[in-house]
Amino acid sequence: MTYTENPDTPPSEAAGTAKTGPLSGVIIGLDIGGTKTRGVRFEDGKAVADESAGSSNVQNVSREDAALNLADLFARIGGGQVAQVYAGAGGIDTDDDAAALAALIEPHVPGARITVVHDSRLLLAAGRASTGVAVIAGTGSAAWGRNAGGDEARAGGWGYLLGDEGSGYWLGREAVRYSLRRMNQGLPVDGLTAALLESCGVDDPNRLISLFHAPDTGRRFWAQQARPVVETAAAGHPASLELLDQAGSDLAGLAAQALGKLGLDGPVILGGGLGMNVVPLQDAFRKHLAAAGITDVRVLDQEPVFGVLQLVSEQD
Repeated sequence: MTYTENPDTPPSEAAGTAKTGPLSGVIIGLDIGGTKTRGVRFEDGKAVADESAGSSNVQNVSREDAALNLADLFARIGGGQVAQVYAGAGGIDTDDDAAALAALIEPHVPGARITVVHDSRLLLAAGRASTGVAVIAGTGSAAWGRNAGGDEARAGGWGYLLGDEGSGYWLGREAVRYSLRRMNQGLPVDGLTAALLESCGVDDPNRLISLFHAPDTGRRFWAQQARPVVETAAAGHPASLELLDQAGSDLAGLAAQALGKLGLDGPVILGGGLGMNVVPLQDAFRKHLAAAGITDVRVLDQEPVFGVLQLVSEQD
């Protein structure tokens, strides 16, 4: 699903320049995640500003905070005479979702063509692929892909209350559940639980229950608790390694679902903060896809926002 506001605005006219071509003038790419918004300003295809601000995803912050964070970002990268804004964000499931985000962006770039897509679409383009499936493993998780016929398919991306398996939030929550099960069984605090308690700033597993349900800890806080899992897995903790393996398996399942709908066998591109940086998760992802006969698997080597130029070039 792609939403475009002001689709007929000529890029050269909006940008105030006589140059022509899909990448002429000023293009702003936005990658809107659960914890931050990254913006890159491109001028005639070259990145001239790269800044980050707080999240402007209204699934994670209030509309007011989203607007303030966008204002902060545009104050750093500049607005004004912009030809196009291409934004990718999680939770863009309907035209209404996309239109709501475009409405927050529009005051900073009057007259610009604004295109809003699910953030997994940026990832596929940043992986230098026009067809295939992109898998996000970050605060949340989702898969999106397309084939040469233009068919699109998605899997997952339901949000943390319904899914997001293999994501940072999922790992943080599962670490809490693991620690509480040990407590109920009368088992001593082990390495994973100790690391989790320290990260959360509490001294007893029982305190994790109220902390988890507290109004001032939410999706982002618990996604950050993936770090104790990753760190203890690096030290060889069996339960942490099992959690990362399960995360890899769940993410591979999303990829396989999307590939099956599209009639493809690859490529699969893994991105997101966890996907790009956690080697045991990458290894598990590849292992479980290989078991399904899928071997063209790549880990993203640049940030998704840099896929914007390819997407702009492909626009009608």
